[in-house]
Amino acid sequence: MSRPTSAQARLARYGFGVTGAGATGRPGTAAAELLGPDGLGLWNPTTHEPADGAAAELLAALSRAADPDLALRQLHRLVESERRTAPDGPGVVDALHVDQGLRRRLIAVLGASSALGDHLVANPDQWNVLVTEPDGLAPPADGRLDPDPPPAGDAPASGPAAGKAAVPGLRRAYRRALLRIAAADLTGGRGLEQTMAALSELADATLAAAYRIAVAELPAGTDEPRLAVVAMGKSGGCELNYVSDVDVIFVAAEDDDLPAATTVATRLIHICGLVAWPVDAALRPEGSRGPLVRTLASHLAYYHRWARTWEFQALLKARPATGDTGLAKAWIDQLAPLVWHAAERPEAVTDVRAMRRKIIDNIPPRELEREIKRGPGGLRDIEFAVQLLQLVHGRVDESLRVTGTLPALRALVAGGYVGRADGEALLRGYRFLRSVEHRLQLQGLRRTHTVPDDPAALRWLAHALGYVANPATSAVEAFRADWISHATEVRRLHAKLLYRPLLEAVARVPADELRMTPESARQRLEVLGFADPARALKHIEALTGGVTRTAAIQRTLLPVLLPEFADAPEPDRGLLSYRQVSDKLGGTPWYLRLLRDGGPVAGRLARVLGLSRYAADLLARDPEALRLLADDAELTPRPADTLRDGFTAAASRHVTGTEKPDPVQAITAVRALRRRELVRLACADVLSRTGPLAPNSRSTSPASVSRSPTSPRPPSPPHCGPR
Repeated sequence: MSRPTSAQARLARYGFGVTGAGATGRPGTAAAELLGPDGLGLWNPTTHEPADGAAAELLAALSRAADPDLALRQLHRLVESERRTAPDGPGVVDALHVDQGLRRRLIAVLGASSALGDHLVANPDQWNVLVTEPDGLAPPADGRLDPDPPPAGDAPASGPAAGKAAVPGLRRAYRRALLRIAAADLTGGRGLEQTMAALSELADATLAAAYRIAVAELPAGTDEPRLAVVAMGKSGGCELNYVSDVDVIFVAAEDDDLPAATTVATRLIHICGLVAWPVDAALRPEGSRGPLVRTLASHLAYYHRWARTWEFQALLKARPATGDTGLAKAWIDQLAPLVWHAAERPEAVTDVRAMRRKIIDNIPPRELEREIKRGPGGLRDIEFAVQLLQLVHGRVDESLRVTGTLPALRALVAGGYVGRADGEALLRGYRFLRSVEHRLQLQGLRRTHTVPDDPAALRWLAHALGYVANPATSAVEAFRADWISHATEVRRLHAKLLYRPLLEAVARVPADELRMTPESARQRLEVLGFADPARALKHIEALTGGVTRTAAIQRTLLPVLLPEFADAPEPDRGLLSYRQVSDKLGGTPWYLRLLRDGGPVAGRLARVLGLSRYAADLLARDPEALRLLADDAELTPRPADTLRDGFTAAASRHVTGTEKPDPVQAITAVRALRRRELVRLACADVLSRTGPLAPNSRSTSPASVSRSPTSPRPPSPPHCGPR
């Protein structure tokens, strides 16, 4: 293998590798040629150094690109195109030397997106949309469209001719706006949520422009129809990515509007496909088998009679996009009551879970572990968990009725439906996965959600995401470690939230009963058979009053627990015991979290408190024993030997090997263990986890063990309190 030349070695320090064979045919020589006097003029071939200080700064900027070789090739192609089309115009290289902001933005785009680089080569006059503003600020990147100026001296066209002439200009305007958004995203000028919002605003502006073109193309004498374009999916949630179908539903006001509305909708879909991305109207009633445009009345009839759970789930992200926005708002408002009652369907929770499993089952096996959108631990895990919680709890909590995934997740955390730590983990996972998705799509402006397995492509992705190598790990290894960590946590939390038993229980409670107003609560307590509804209501008000997070969680739990108390012989006693336990543990960080997230704990606690005064009294004295209800294994009685060893060890800590033996503390420790074991046995018996409490070959009562003659006992003090 030949040793690299001095020029190759020095250029390699900037990150330039083999960019293709140069004129000599030797690999690695192309970088020097592209940078040399006959290329960009940035490299002195004699001294093998940058041509001057400005050239050194531009080379340093190229070296920081996600792919320095790609950035160099694209910049060279852009300069060549510029020389051919506008040889006397302002040169991009000269502008890069003097405008530091332009240098940072343009090089970032050229190194991260071959597709946008190709667009600039084809339109060499568009790099100036990234030039720094006169006030020193970056150019706006909020998704607004800047239309092409009309050609000088040409009379404006009208009718179909105007529409056809407008489409190429709309495409150029779309790419200019996309360039600004990508540049701001790649250079840290906009965070993920701002980028998604800007891409969604750009989609709205493009839909609106296409709508105007389609209306202008209607035959002469045709009235403009009342047609609403409703944004759905990621566009509706203002969380669009770089390359995605834009989901919409078309709504006409009346039957008379349908012919012209269908013409406009069909043309709008075609125009957007030419300009930017496919428009997908498959979320409409009956999908692709149904009419493209329906009236408002037809939509309402369908959703009242035929719509399935997933169709109501999709409506969570509906918002007006363009056209008759008043009609769109009326459509959303009239469907809202149906959306927020969808979770009360007996099959609703099961349907959402089944849909998520179906999505995973349809992923090709070779892509399953690399799919960041549909795969396990992917974006769909977060979205489905959030949307199901919205459907169930949003029936009575209007703060959850928001369209975006991240705003909805924050509202769920604020309302106490998702734990703070869990919510933060999901937010971090969502941001990470969407950032990966954005970089993958930006590279070629094509729809993809699959992490590549090619080593070179993985290196590019890691660098595009900002990972750098260090002495311990490569950039790819660091990226993989974060990816595995986020995906694992997302999958765990998805299972925890989507399959939470409390969720099904809450879904079965009618919305009117979930609201827990004083009057509705009093009526429900009477129906459930509480002997003293007024006193029971005071307990409920004490538990749920106020605006604290604790009260919010109790408002979710109590509608589910009250029927459990009502099934017991003394419902009032069960509710009182629950309040007593809650008063003791309400300030601890784990108590309500355990009831909300701990699987069967809430239901088991209600049954124990309602069916056994003895167990309730034990829990009141040792409320932390509540943790036993979280695990079936913890409700299994302990063998005699295990109990005996535990009692001995607890006593020995206070009487053996200490300067001052303390028999009182020894007996207190043994009694605490005995009480914990009695809680275990009592709860297990109430929950039918065990048979009679009489000792058998597998278990022994704590009392019999503590009295066993083989158990070493500490010295008896003169007086150890009540016996």
